[in-house]
Amino acid sequence: MKIVTYESGGKTSVGILTENGVIDFSRAHCAYGAARSSEDQATAPTVLGLLTLGMFGERLFAETLGFVERHGLWSAFVVHSARLKAPIPHPPKILALGLNYAAHAAEGGHDLPVEPIYFVKASTSVIGPEEPVVYHRSLTRVDHEVELAAVIGKPCFHVDEKDAMDYVAAYTILNDVTARDMQSADLKASHPWFRSKSLDTFCPMGPCLVLPEQIGDPHDLHLELRVNGELRQHANTSDLVFGIPAIIAHMSAMMTLEPGDIISTGTPQGISPVRPGDVMEATVERIGTLRNPVVSQ
Repeated sequence: MKIVTYESGGKTSVGILTENGVIDFSRAHCAYGAARSSEDQATAPTVLGLLTLGMFGERLFAETLGFVERHGLWSAFVVHSARLKAPIPHPPKILALGLNYAAHAAEGGHDLPVEPIYFVKASTSVIGPEEPVVYHRSLTRVDHEVELAAVIGKPCFHVDEKDAMDYVAAYTILNDVTARDMQSADLKASHPWFRSKSLDTFCPMGPCLVLPEQIGDPHDLHLELRVNGELRQHANTSDLVFGIPAIIAHMSAMMTLEPGDIISTGTPQGISPVRPGDVMEATVERIGTLRNPVVSQ
């Protein structure tokens, strides 16, 4: 099941992405509730709202889509000219892993971390598929970083590794775009590298959320990134230094993870610069491809 946030006719809504187009989930769910004479006819208008209310999940979407299919209501709820947005345009937190692939650590001359290294990206840096990454004129190097990201589905604090996957609501693709020159300067000065990761447009995300039931083992997914069709990064999530359960357990021991928080699991080897005019395509198996052009400021 692929869940999207889309815009059509100036309105942003939640949809189910199918082979035949995007189904307006919110309207279809209300119709499903009315057909059952159920009091539960209303639904939250955003993915973050569904997560916060504890409604987001396989059963909700499968039952709604099943209703549409059984009653031949595709034409009533299919959305024409839907423009996909970031699945969660303003997540509460974006927590990203550093040096979480051994080969990537090696290409930067770093030792493997003994515990997860993570940092925050500003939620204002989020953009969706096909939206442009802006190359600021003050920068001299901007890099792509394809990553598998997990979405937290319920409040999570002091969670054991064995229970951690129960808190994952979905997965998506995140391109951890980085102002490498700025990051290098900050690291040299022993400053945080927050700003190099958080410029506006430096967090492309999408194109959809895929539920855990369709992903299977998130630690066995091929991922790659191409620039203008040229392969730059490719790896498998089996190469992660710290898997998702260990990451969630470590983070939740320090802070409360909330519904809608994004955990980006780190990038593999092959980081390289992009320039205005380039097109980045980040692909993760079973999710899809996140495409973003690079433009000058």
